[in-house]
Amino acid sequence: MISDRFKSGFSRFGLSLIPVVITLSSGCSSPPIDQINLMPAPDVYGNGILNPLPEKNPFDLIPYDGILFATDRLPATDNDPQKYYKNEVGYLVRLGLAEIQLGEKELDWQYVRKNSMLKTRPDNLPIRITKIEEWGAMPSTSPFWLGANAATMNGAPDASGRFAEAINSQLAHSPKKHVYIYVHGYKVPFENPLLVSAELWHFLGYNGAFIAYSWPSTPSRFAYIRDSDTSVGFARNFRLLLELVAEQTDAEQIHIIGYSNGTRLVVRALEQLALMNHGKTPEEIQEKLRIQNVILTGSDLDRNTFGIYIADGILDVAQRTTVYVSGHDKALAFAQRLTRRHRVGQLWGGKGDLIHPQTVRALTKLQERINYVDVSQAEGADQGKGHGYFRGSPWASSDILMTLYFGLDPQERGLVEQEGLPIYSFPPDYISRLWKSIGRKDAAFAEKHRRHMMQLEAGKNASTPK
Repeated sequence: MISDRFKSGFSRFGLSLIPVVITLSSGCSSPPIDQINLMPAPDVYGNGILNPLPEKNPFDLIPYDGILFATDRLPATDNDPQKYYKNEVGYLVRLGLAEIQLGEKELDWQYVRKNSMLKTRPDNLPIRITKIEEWGAMPSTSPFWLGANAATMNGAPDASGRFAEAINSQLAHSPKKHVYIYVHGYKVPFENPLLVSAELWHFLGYNGAFIAYSWPSTPSRFAYIRDSDTSVGFARNFRLLLELVAEQTDAEQIHIIGYSNGTRLVVRALEQLALMNHGKTPEEIQEKLRIQNVILTGSDLDRNTFGIYIADGILDVAQRTTVYVSGHDKALAFAQRLTRRHRVGQLWGGKGDLIHPQTVRALTKLQERINYVDVSQAEGADQGKGHGYFRGSPWASSDILMTLYFGLDPQERGLVEQEGLPIYSFPPDYISRLWKSIGRKDAAFAEKHRRHMMQLEAGKNASTPK
């Protein structure tokens, strides 16, 4: 069944502020609406010497033909320009499945397995949405003023159980009983987070279950303030989704990847969970919620606000929080000018932005729970506006994926701590360091890596003039 559908394409998984806003918009947009090209292969995969993809087509085993999504956008009608969901708040979280196709022509699995891992690919591998199937809604997300049965009254049955069952069916045969959730940034339509989630899941080897969370951002260059309000104001819905996954699925670990403006939504939801569990120990909270990693990339959140959230206990909610910062992020630099506040994803430094000694002491004390990673020296981190490095930098994507895949801490991933600061950075030999660490956890890769290095050395000696 799934393998037959696979033949049609790789797979289906189911004023004065205007210049500032225009610059910000370029950081999070991904035209065309329903298609992106597969991101560059993370360098950790070394043209296939480390390949998380199974030898056989994984879609022969995935119990649902697609990738799961959750959205609180308003469904589109036949009279709307949007195909699936409007760029408007729908209040209810709706759950469903997206079918995704990778490749423009018929591709066999071995071609995909090999070529998607190449640093230089012979062809682009476009990812596009081919079908959306909504299963229903989460009644728990219905605001009281809409009534307790708002979900069913609007023709959306309760899909909470079906959604949880789909996750459990995927986890049942997955080596890793993990659930991954991606939360997108400003100025993107419904389709974008589904496409990005699809490629992230691909590079995780289709382990665990992946959920794309599509909050109602607006694909308009003038929507920055509106989207900022929405990302904070609708954190409640994301929090309820996290609770559903924790309470109704067999997930052993839940991982959250937040990007740009979407990190406001993620952190606010974590604050709500921290306040709701006030008085419990971090161990008790984490046993209940099972949130392992929270990864914040290009975070467009005020630093002082983030500090208040930490004071409210957000670091008790997840086992580890990783914040990626960059000195090349032009989108956040403009956000700083617009808001007059430094952003969490900006690197400390420059005039009037020296890290305070008390901040150094606090971050040092909290290093077991929160890590800051400076991507400024990572390969490709300065491309474009320097904002989308989590996809565009083969080193940054390697670091994020190996955090999720192997659970490596910063030192194990080959990062080095900056002198006098509790901030990690990428050394020139980062990938070699990372490979050695992976080899200590994966004996098969260690042997494959050893043979690879011997071949490289033999080739170097053969080309050296005698």
